[in-house]
Amino acid sequence: MGRIPVGRLSVVRGRRWNSETLVCGFRGHFAPATEVRTLLPEHSGVGIDLPDGRRLARCLRCDAWIAAPAGTAGNAERESLPELESLELPRRGKHLREAIILRLIAIDRAFHAVIFGTIAVGCFFALQKFPLFQAEGQIGPTPTRSFADRELRHLLTVRSGSLRVVAFTAAVYCVLEGTEAVGLWKERRWAEYLTAVATAGFLPFEIIELSKKVSSLKVATLVINLAILVYLIWAKRLFGVGRLRGQKEPGVEDVQKLFGPGSRGTPFVRERPS
Repeated sequence: MGRIPVGRLSVVRGRRWNSETLVCGFRGHFAPATEVRTLLPEHSGVGIDLPDGRRLARCLRCDAWIAAPAGTAGNAERESLPELESLELPRRGKHLREAIILRLIAIDRAFHAVIFGTIAVGCFFALQKFPLFQAEGQIGPTPTRSFADRELRHLLTVRSGSLRVVAFTAAVYCVLEGTEAVGLWKERRWAEYLTAVATAGFLPFEIIELSKKVSSLKVATLVINLAILVYLIWAKRLFGVGRLRGQKEPGVEDVQKLFGPGSRGTPFVRERPS
């Protein structure tokens, strides 16, 4: 397998926030210089030993330099880092941003799957209780029943065929949305196509519902789905859009320029709690 493109990342200064610092905030820094006993001169772009015994290690994701406590090198298991070209590199830049967006879409689809699953389970449960509700509904209202009780029983005495249709439809959508969520979370290409097709198929129904009655929820849902559809088609270059744009995917960044001696970086030091 080829090296994962790491993209371009400008120098991180002060408290600037970006996708790299966000991921490091959740998952921790990726600083392999803290895991070896000896740093070779060719690795001065990823780690430096200080005269007081501490070591400055560079995060290969967000470019932050971290001051590791004294004695860290002596407790490391590995002797030294491999050549820069053989270093395991985390995703950063454009590829990291795309992964974050895909996972946000996956969370949205997982939420939809839960909603549809709940509807399906509720309908199937109502089907199991339907004969009882129908029998009670045939008796007719009695003076002792409250208005809420009568309305609830009226709602539950709909035809069983309608409940079956709703239950089956909700179950299908639950499986579809769940499949999209899993595929997008794992960043599968087929999931991007499936999500784009399914989202485009929903849009006409959302527009029809919006034309009947406008609400903030319907408008927000339509806008979100339109944004997801446009992003997938344009940014992920689906359905031949990559050829129409006439642009090539960014190639592999020169590792020597990124992490070699004298490479760009930041003097920002973050002390780790001892």
